[in-house]
Amino acid sequence: MTYTVGMYLADRLAQIGLKHHFAVAGDYNLVLLDQLLTNKDMQQIYCCNELNCGFSAEGYARAHGAAAAVVTFSVGAISAMNAIGGAYAENLPVILISGSPNSNDYGSGHILHHTIGSTDYGYQMEMVKHVTCAAESITDAASAPAKIDHVIRTALRESKPAYLEIACNVSAQECPRPGPVSSLLSEPAPDKTSLDAAVAAAVKLIEGAENTVILVGSKLRAARAQAEAEKLADKLECAVTIMAAAKGFFPEDHAGFRGLYWGEVSSPGTQELVEKADAIICLAPVFNDYSTVGWTAWPKGDKVLLAEPNRVTIKGQTFEGFALRDFLTALAAKAPARPASAKASSHTPTAFPKADAKAPLTNDEMARQINAMLTSDTTLVAETGDSWFNAMRMTLPRGARVELEMQWGHIGWSVPSSFGNAMGSQDRQHVVMVGDGSFQLTAQEVAQMVRYELPVIIFLVNNRGYVIEIAIHDGPYNYIKNWDYAGLMEVFNAGEGHGLGLHATTAEELEDAIKKAQANRRGPTIIECKIDRQDCTDTLVQWGKKVASANSRKPQAV
Repeated sequence: MTYTVGMYLADRLAQIGLKHHFAVAGDYNLVLLDQLLTNKDMQQIYCCNELNCGFSAEGYARAHGAAAAVVTFSVGAISAMNAIGGAYAENLPVILISGSPNSNDYGSGHILHHTIGSTDYGYQMEMVKHVTCAAESITDAASAPAKIDHVIRTALRESKPAYLEIACNVSAQECPRPGPVSSLLSEPAPDKTSLDAAVAAAVKLIEGAENTVILVGSKLRAARAQAEAEKLADKLECAVTIMAAAKGFFPEDHAGFRGLYWGEVSSPGTQELVEKADAIICLAPVFNDYSTVGWTAWPKGDKVLLAEPNRVTIKGQTFEGFALRDFLTALAAKAPARPASAKASSHTPTAFPKADAKAPLTNDEMARQINAMLTSDTTLVAETGDSWFNAMRMTLPRGARVELEMQWGHIGWSVPSSFGNAMGSQDRQHVVMVGDGSFQLTAQEVAQMVRYELPVIIFLVNNRGYVIEIAIHDGPYNYIKNWDYAGLMEVFNAGEGHGLGLHATTAEELEDAIKKAQANRRGPTIIECKIDRQDCTDTLVQWGKKVASANSRKPQAV
């Protein structure tokens, strides 16, 4: 059998550990899909549309470390770019692969279908460069190995999405086989001089501070430095707090864990703990308008040690040339113990009172019952909205994961992302919290959960509107047409699937629905939770007012 460009790509994807790749067929990628199918170490997983395909790959990358999505030119790839923008914002290495026009048509003056009617087909490449760390167009077989390797290597090193465009008549052309995968996975050695200087500056800052606090940020996982962060916390013996988007990135059973820092909506006592510290070690944070509660909670100044994935800044001086995990390991070896902040504080997990069994279902009771389900093998996916704030209130066993999309914030993300996540980690329990408005954007991918028999449990809050938007800025545009969400499962099953659709209007009905969902191992379950629109977390309302205030600032005079 002739070895081809498509086979080379398939082998490289399998070499970096992918067991699956996601796809939506189109005439520019059909031969490529055939070539990818020749690799028996990977399964081709199909999605309902290209947006969902991108988000499914994003979810797979969260579970598996990397992912690939294969789409067709223009009508497919431009739709998928929305999800790729999310992967870029959330620091996830997703390889977007697009079939493209026949190589003979480039420069021919031909106007092709699936394009914008221009004879220049380069517009897709120009667009995708803004949401990827590397992008290559393959119009000849000879250049394919180098370009494929460059895209994959860069995506893995930078934990960002990358892009490959392969002409439809080139994917089946002959090319060499790949060598060892080590060339894609190797990393440069750290700059010892810069690393030593950064550690010395950090130790000096910590030695001069009595109340040292660690603040864990959302890029910690992308930096592959979670274990090193815990070892540093062990050495410092100080209080450790997390930012909202880093929920689950630091073990909550750790002796130093003190809860969530999120400005005015922090865990009890945590805002004062962080803001009165004389040394704040910020590990891979993202300080945006949401995480700073409308710019009101942004640690700054000489007391802040800002440790980013590839850079450390201390008292106005920046150190580069090493990875975050190298810095944390070296700092843990030399840093002094600073237990004062931990000794002077404590963390009390949220207590959810149990509701009367027959009482109408409330947000608090729903959160209580979901929290009781969580084990060390659970992945909890929390959609944009009040699900964020419910997730923040929950106590996580060690090993439990929380997945959020707080930088990109695309409503509807959770459904296809959880599909991909479940495909990439089938040994875990997958739980989704999503609002009705968000669900309407991407509901189709529940059908793929049915198709592949993935036992994802979806708690769908039916409160007939975009409650997070109502909290930020209300208007008639925040209210939606109601669906029979649980009833959709019969549509997706089509007489052959094993999905369950259940309703919960009381605490008792929710408890019964959860038991049925956990017993259903051959497909997804939608539990439609009917909750009053006004019944949301107090923190959502409080946070929403701050964000609305930031959004409504008047233009400054030039």
